[in-house]
Amino acid sequence: MTSMNPNREPLESDVSRVRGQLTGRLSALGIDLDGGESPEQLGRLSDAIESFEDAVEAAGGDLMVDEPPRGQKAQPDGPDFALPRRNADESIDMYIGQLEEATRKLTGRGR
Repeated sequence: MTSMNPNREPLESDVSRVRGQLTGRLSALGIDLDGGESPEQLGRLSDAIESFEDAVEAAGGDLMVDEPPRGQKAQPDGPDFALPRRNADESIDMYIGQLEEATRKLTGRGR
């Protein structure tokens, strides 16, 4: 007999809801996803973007200018303030690395 976990369905619903919110935000930022990203990858990506945005603001950037709506051209306060674009052949993990490097550059902790 298989035991059923009564909490599994609400957990899956929560994961699905959070995935939808994250993918919507990422899409609005112009970051394309293929749908195969794990919840952990999406969480790490979201954290990397948040760290980058915090670094932009700490350096005096304005996210409303630096991150335009999808399909519109960015006119950042400085070139380092623009959210790095994900290349078509770039994995999520590679893109996270690109974001982390851009964040280090902004915070003066670059290589």
